[in-house]
Amino acid sequence: MSWQLPLFAVLVQGPSMVPALRSGDALLVRRSGRVRAGDVVVARFRSRPDLLVVKRALHEHDGGWWVQGDNEFVTDDSRAYGVADVIGRVVFRYWPRPGRLS
Repeated sequence: MSWQLPLFAVLVQGPSMVPALRSGDALLVRRSGRVRAGDVVVARFRSRPDLLVVKRALHEHDGGWWVQGDNEFVTDDSRAYGVADVIGRVVFRYWPRPGRLS
């Protein structure tokens, strides 16, 4: 049996979520809970299970989520890798500019 805390932390790397998030931002993520279109989430692509990403959930698709970054010039998201399975929803940025995400 595996025991997991409901909250975990991730560190953003790369420019795909600019302007909402920047490389180096530290985030608190809720492992369970309802995901809605527009939420910022942590996910794994089915075609790249080794890749953990922070993206915006756009809509449900084939039993998973279509996710994209906010930066239109970076396409390392569902446009390149297809459907993703959401691991958790980002609830708070705690470093370097603490605050809720919109």
